[in-house]
Amino acid sequence: MATIKTFEELEVWQESRKLSKEIYDHTQKGSFKMDYSLITQINKSTGSIMDNIAEGFERDGTREFVQFLSIAKGSCGEVRSQLHRASDRGHLSQDDFLILHEQCLKIIRMIRGLMRYLRSTDMKGFKFEDTSDTYNPTTP
Repeated sequence: MATIKTFEELEVWQESRKLSKEIYDHTQKGSFKMDYSLITQINKSTGSIMDNIAEGFERDGTREFVQFLSIAKGSCGEVRSQLHRASDRGHLSQDDFLILHEQCLKIIRMIRGLMRYLRSTDMKGFKFEDTSDTYNPTTP
């Protein structure tokens, strides 16, 4: 498996970013753009998915990353629930609802797979690596 150096390289983060953009675009159209509380909530939830993936990655610890992935997964479930509300209020066509709902399910599957991989690996994270051979300006 190739080493991922930035969270932007993670396919699950990229998919979460796409979902966030698509949700935002939908909230700017038709009756949806007048439902301010739902707009705020669903946009925060989609942002939370990608942001928690990023934050967990940057923590440099596998266990912490898994914890943040779990939060991201929960946020994705929250978005699915909000999509139902948007659909029930007539803000989304059935086709748009199904497409966005399936994107959420895809992201959840990706998060679950990444969590499973991280739990099965011996890798603990960068912050646990031995750095004794690196340059230390206080060492003569």
